[in-house]
Amino acid sequence: MGLNKEQRRKQIIRRCGKAAVLCYLILLSYFLFLSELHDHVYGLHAEYHYNLVPFREILRFWNAREQLGFTAVFLNLFGNVLGFLPLGALLPAAFPWFHHAKRTIPAGAAFSLLVETLQLLTLIGRFDVDDVILNTIGVALGYICFKAANGVRRKKYRNGKNKKIHIH
Repeated sequence: MGLNKEQRRKQIIRRCGKAAVLCYLILLSYFLFLSELHDHVYGLHAEYHYNLVPFREILRFWNAREQLGFTAVFLNLFGNVLGFLPLGALLPAAFPWFHHAKRTIPAGAAFSLLVETLQLLTLIGRFDVDDVILNTIGVALGYICFKAANGVRRKKYRNGKNKKIHIH
């Protein structure tokens, strides 16, 4: 038995979502590891630092925002949020199992912790518990964006499907 139009459409959306997740992970890997590796090769990071105290770096950047400037504070605080926002939106779009926040947000937090741990073990980038917090916020916001967009899509589909044509 073949797929109906709606099932084919969902199948295409999921395939595109899976391709988008793969592209996102490749780009994220590049920015988190390979671009940092470049800095290490050229000696731009003399010694390795890490942060295990929650909110230490967030508060440090916030308190020094006037000295550091908008760009540095934005990149550190909001860059982590924005960097992981796509993960929160793409996972549920690609994989129905992630349609629930109780699955998507912990998976995003675990992925962020994995990334930070890899940075610690490879000494590329730097382990920062605040990054895990900010990345998880990004995943949660991405999930909210997915739910909002999915709600609009469902409402549009439901309204279009249930409309009755009246001929006078």
